[in-house]
Amino acid sequence: MISKVRPNRVAASLVVVAAAAALYAPVSFTAAQSDVQKTSTAAKSLDYEFFKTRVQPIYLKMRSADHVRCIVCHVKTRHPRGLSLEPLTPGSDSWTEEQSRRNFATVSKLVVPGNLTASMFPMHPLAPEAGGDARAVHSGGRQFESQDDPDFQTIAEWIRGQKAGGSSAP
Repeated sequence: MISKVRPNRVAASLVVVAAAAALYAPVSFTAAQSDVQKTSTAAKSLDYEFFKTRVQPIYLKMRSADHVRCIVCHVKTRHPRGLSLEPLTPGSDSWTEEQSRRNFATVSKLVVPGNLTASMFPMHPLAPEAGGDARAVHSGGRQFESQDDPDFQTIAEWIRGQKAGGSSAP
């Protein structure tokens, strides 16, 4: 059977239904939706200086006798996908400003500002029994056995919006 309904009339009917639904939507729903939009709009941004001075050095740190430094595996030449940090300049024990900015951009892609548990970094290297990512194995071992680990806490502060000067204001 061939329908005689015209596309213009169907589209017009949909517009009327949508307008009616919006008109009669409960006020609390639209208020809640507005609050969500405000929260996402005002999401805390990640602070570059905090990253450079407090988070980035964690990659160079010897965390324990059981683990190598994060930079050993997470350098572009060894880990081309995922978390790939800039290689250190030969003879250097830290990154240049330009390298640090690229590292910040790379790591920031693995973070949901203000939402620690939704961020792949640092949940992936956190032990599953401590709330870490149980779906995928971090081949470098679980760097953080607990969320109480001081380095994990530093990363958490950064993700939650901590600024280098101590402020957490966006």
